[in-house]
Amino acid sequence: MREASQLSEVMETSVQAIDGAQAVYEADAACVMHTYARQPLQIARGAGTHVYDESDNAYLDFTSGIAVCALGHCHPRLVSVAQEQLNTLWHTSNLYLTAPQARLAERLTIASGMDRVFFSNSGAEANEAAIKLARRYSKARYGAHKGEVLTFSNSFHGRTIATVTATAQPKYQEGFGPLPGGFRYIEAMTPDAVKAAVTPKTCAVMIEPIQGEGGVYPVPSDFLTWLRTFCDEVGLVLIFDEVQTGVGRTGQWLAWQKIGVKPDIVTMAKALGGGLPIGATMAVQDVAASFIPGTHGSTFGGNPVAARVACEVIDIVLEPGFLEGVSTRGQQLGSGLCVLAAQTSAVVDVRGIGLMWGVELSGPVAGRVVDKCRERGLLVLTAGASTVRLLPPLIVTASEIESALSILAIAIDEAV
Repeated sequence: MREASQLSEVMETSVQAIDGAQAVYEADAACVMHTYARQPLQIARGAGTHVYDESDNAYLDFTSGIAVCALGHCHPRLVSVAQEQLNTLWHTSNLYLTAPQARLAERLTIASGMDRVFFSNSGAEANEAAIKLARRYSKARYGAHKGEVLTFSNSFHGRTIATVTATAQPKYQEGFGPLPGGFRYIEAMTPDAVKAAVTPKTCAVMIEPIQGEGGVYPVPSDFLTWLRTFCDEVGLVLIFDEVQTGVGRTGQWLAWQKIGVKPDIVTMAKALGGGLPIGATMAVQDVAASFIPGTHGSTFGGNPVAARVACEVIDIVLEPGFLEGVSTRGQQLGSGLCVLAAQTSAVVDVRGIGLMWGVELSGPVAGRVVDKCRERGLLVLTAGASTVRLLPPLIVTASEIESALSILAIAIDEAV
């Protein structure tokens, strides 16, 4: 064991050594667990809709940090309130009240049409809280046997041991067994499939209004309407996972508001903090009342800095005309992708709403398309081997959408 003075010397030498770009790649390769398929790009800074590498080359960011930086990078209003809060109060724990968290809770419940909110740090944690809340409510109301949660094939609900089990995709579960019980999967989004999956133990149905990681598949509105009625009839809690679709991504604050189907519990994260980690689990009063002191908690959830920034995010997104602008830009992007699909047989389907789109290709070449786009200064994502996913910042301009469409067309042509 080295002495503290020796460790300090080693640390100082190490920090100086990774100042160079190549050294950063080497340190990452040597010290970080290899859970990510890194792209050969080191992002040094961000501004608005663009990020910049260590050589200051610009990239139009149509990933938004996987739907996180919905207001772009380093939005001046978010930077300002974050700096103010950093100079005031960083952390207290949830044993005490803070004004930023209380104000955020008030804003969220009003904007989301829900009654109560629990704060965490991520989408997976928000979904864990939703599962726990649904089970506790159902056991108290209907009996101890109620604890089973139904989810849908192609879903994605997180990477914790419970949410990866809720995620009905075997590729995310491989190697992590034994998985916890209490989950059943529905193969098709049809009334018959749902009815067949329900058992006396079932307490909740959990669904994404748009399956993002699964390939950007919007769930039909008529099915969600039926599902709401069915859950009411048989006494099931309806949970909407809006971790990716929330905060204006679809042109409404929450996707369910666009559809007109209200859940009992809804989860949010990603864009809520504008780039800072925060998650929220919201519920109607009857369900929320099942959480009492000691039943759930989070050390960092809703910390003052993240909460203060999230308040500003809400204020910006709900300013008059902002969401209408998202819808307009979304229509432009969707129309452009449909034109692209008509021009090449390499595109077999285009799916999306607002500023959340998937382009399904004729083969498993989505990764190559991502590479070709990056080489030309555009960052996009995959959603499976055959689908390219586009999640531009909500502040994207018409000209930036046209630039992205041009680059994407060339990239598809080169990759296929």
